[in-house]
Amino acid sequence: MFAKTINMTIQPDTFQFLNDITVNNNRDWFNANKPTYQTALDDVKQFVKAVEDGLNKTDNIEKSKVFRIYRDVRFSKNKSPYKNYFGASFMRATAKLRGGYYLHIEQEKSFVGGGFWAPNPSDLKRIRDEFALDDKPTRKILADKTFKKYFGTLQGDAVKTAPKGFDKTHPAIDLIRMKQLVISRPFSEEEVTNKNFLKEVVLTFGAMRPFFDYMSEVLTTDRNGVSIID
Repeated sequence: MFAKTINMTIQPDTFQFLNDITVNNNRDWFNANKPTYQTALDDVKQFVKAVEDGLNKTDNIEKSKVFRIYRDVRFSKNKSPYKNYFGASFMRATAKLRGGYYLHIEQEKSFVGGGFWAPNPSDLKRIRDEFALDDKPTRKILADKTFKKYFGTLQGDAVKTAPKGFDKTHPAIDLIRMKQLVISRPFSEEEVTNKNFLKEVVLTFGAMRPFFDYMSEVLTTDRNGVSIID
């Protein structure tokens, strides 16, 4: 299935670069080692393209993106100018497909994730309304053995009490309180540099689909199930 992909894994040298920039996070070192950075970046870009190709066998990905390594330090106490990780996103095409995929490559902190990291207020309200109306479809997805194998449980920040307009004694209040709905699967450096990593990434993203598909149905309809998109 993946025999024709360009890059099936992340190279050990890419992790060596991430280790080096963690220790030498300054502009002088970075400028002196730009060729090494470019090699690591190209490695990640090739792998991300291979993931995109794999995803498009079962999904509709509009584009993938590797985020810039430069940090925005304007409002941060940490003034290190560079990230010590690579992050990439995969955007699903059309307004009918909701949920985002994310790949994170970092020493001992790599993971494959996705979901709804910062839903806009109207989307979050619609999701909460659906949980309050009927949480059984979501519970079924979260209890599925494949979901639990890959992700364990739904993650994300939640408000401390019931959101405005919701009863704090509602049976689904644990879901209603959530303001992020994300899922992730961690990977060790050994796993990331293994020849099977590409296959595992695509399979992991695929395991998110039941959750994404249901949330897409919710976010493209009103409370009566009528479509709100053209």
